[in-house]
Amino acid sequence: MSLINISNLTFGYDGSYDNIFEKVSFQIDTDWKLGFTGRNGRGKTTFFNLLLGKYEYSGNISANVSFEYFPFNVVNKENLTLDVISDIFPDYLHWKLMREKRS
Repeated sequence: MSLINISNLTFGYDGSYDNIFEKVSFQIDTDWKLGFTGRNGRGKTTFFNLLLGKYEYSGNISANVSFEYFPFNVVNKENLTLDVISDIFPDYLHWKLMREKRS
């Protein structure tokens, strides 16, 4: 188990009148199955981009885990699905992929 700690997070886009987040603090346990829901334009994607380190912000975000954006960028759209998976995760185990496919 790891924790994602958010403390006093404040962020707003340049030129915007209002901040998206203002002094927000919370923790997320990485063992949780968690989804962010809400109307368009409420900060879900912005929050994820903050986790990815794409924007500057004030406050603190700390985590002992790495984050990846999904869906992954597919460079060659002509490739077969297994080739795309192999490009993204070269060490994947075929049997695990087949198990997930059946679920």
